[in-house]
Amino acid sequence: MKHHLIFEGAELSGKSWIMSQIYNYLEPKYNEGGKTLDGCLWFNADNGIFGTKYGQKILPSFLEMFKNLRDKNIIVEKFHLADKIYNKLHNDTKLDYSEIDSELLKEGFKIILITFPEDVELLKKRIEDRLNLYPHYKRILQAPEWYIKQQREYLLELKKSKLPHLIVQTEQLPDQKKIDEILNWIGE
Repeated sequence: MKHHLIFEGAELSGKSWIMSQIYNYLEPKYNEGGKTLDGCLWFNADNGIFGTKYGQKILPSFLEMFKNLRDKNIIVEKFHLADKIYNKLHNDTKLDYSEIDSELLKEGFKIILITFPEDVELLKKRIEDRLNLYPHYKRILQAPEWYIKQQREYLLELKKSKLPHLIVQTEQLPDQKKIDEILNWIGE
């Protein structure tokens, strides 16, 4: 069975690190020859698209790519829930992605929602870490309370999705127990 996973969650939740660990497990296990990294395909579907006029145009294209790659392991960093939430919070716009949600379900996708404790001090530390790694993040930096609000929106939107899901809370990273929890949930 191939794994089709969408990692969603508020900024600063730890999605990228967790995804890197899941990728590091799946890619070598399912690699088909060692000449390319074809054991697991990693898509960062956002890259400044979600919350803009392009999100609704681009998501169907990604979905079509995923259908063409259905026999491969696929992990996606943010997708339709992210676009809904970014549009709601940044543009006060409500989007309906129920059709995309249904198509993802047909393709066997699951959502892993990465969350953090609602702790302002923890978020301040994560903001500091983020700015040290990516100084350009300062241009879109928000107050810790904004990330908590974003996370609450993810939890609300997840309830509306038809996709199977797992919620994983990251208190401190790295945390191998969280990786093991995800691998167990996907049957690895």
